[in-house]
Amino acid sequence: MQYQIQVQPATSGTAGRQTIAIDASSESDAVRRALRQGWRVLAVDGPAQAAAGGAAPPSRNQPFPLLQFSQELLALLEAGLNLSEAIATLHNKEARGSAKATLAGIQLALQQGKSFSESLAAQPATHAAIFPDIYVSTVHAAERSGNLPEALARYVAYQLQFDAIRKKLASAAIYPVMLLCVGTLVTLFLLGYVVPKFSVVYESSGREIPWMSQMLLAFGRQLAAHPWLCLGVLLGAAGGAVFAATNAAVRGALLLQVLRLPLLAAKAAEFRLARFYRALSLLLHAGIPLPKALSMVSAMLLPQQRQALAQARRAVEEGLPFSTALERQGLATPVAQSLLKVGENTGRLGDMLERSARFHDEEFARWVDWASRLLEPLLMTLIGVVIGGVVVLMYMPIFELAGSLS
Repeated sequence: MQYQIQVQPATSGTAGRQTIAIDASSESDAVRRALRQGWRVLAVDGPAQAAAGGAAPPSRNQPFPLLQFSQELLALLEAGLNLSEAIATLHNKEARGSAKATLAGIQLALQQGKSFSESLAAQPATHAAIFPDIYVSTVHAAERSGNLPEALARYVAYQLQFDAIRKKLASAAIYPVMLLCVGTLVTLFLLGYVVPKFSVVYESSGREIPWMSQMLLAFGRQLAAHPWLCLGVLLGAAGGAVFAATNAAVRGALLLQVLRLPLLAAKAAEFRLARFYRALSLLLHAGIPLPKALSMVSAMLLPQQRQALAQARRAVEEGLPFSTALERQGLATPVAQSLLKVGENTGRLGDMLERSARFHDEEFARWVDWASRLLEPLLMTLIGVVIGGVVVLMYMPIFELAGSLS
């Protein structure tokens, strides 16, 4: 792939800016080749941008792409750029208005002599959610150890794993939702259009029909008599579903209620513990002390789990082994308990936390596959029973008429 790179000679100050084309397998490889040729990299335009003749128009409504920012920053640092040059490169290539403004703020803070972690924390209050405390603390600890690329790589791996689980859940839910939507529309069509047609035929025959068929016909006549009301209710339900899916607060509240169902509560708690283990591993690898790391990851747990974690933290500060403190508060699964004891004995607690999270993530993924394979035939059976019941109730008077004639 060919990358268009804005460069200037490394020894020419701010003069001599130009654009060169470099064939490379990746963006970081293109930057590395430009540096070997004696250029100072200012911005990188990917193949898609070059083919389009420019960048996309700025958008100030898009959230800051933290994962993409971390990946690109890691690539530039590994290519040999220092932090200021990497941030300047990312700022020059960014086309989204809000993200460009955030990068400009970070660049300005660095120029004023602040550290990278201070620059991240100094962003306006409206950007507080862009750089979580875990991210800022990890960067701060990496600055002290001088290993920022490794810290960024660990955060990228942490976020990619969480995104993979979230995408798996979303993909597993698509087919059941489509089944429900199609089944609902077919049922409404039968009740609102087909059933009233049969109702006219049965009324003109003057024969007695079964009471269940009478109820079905009466319901179908009500739907046919108020089509606009039915359409409004249907559109309102669709709009509410779209609003709930796009609004983070509403979506989170609904998801929390769903995850309290008996069949899902245990798996949801296990998934939260896996996230807790992985985030704690990230902080410990960055060099953050265990008590402080425990206080930083408490937001990932449910309220009752946070109280248990606070008690576990106090126990750790009093000298109790970490694995024992978690076990007493119900925050350690049997697998995690065994691995954490090994980690305490070998001094590799961070690695064992990561192994625990990986084990539970794999188990959760297998459970999602099993649940989706079970849910799909159950939904198809339910929809078939509903639609088949409507059809049978419509034709039942005809069956009785045929029986009387015979």
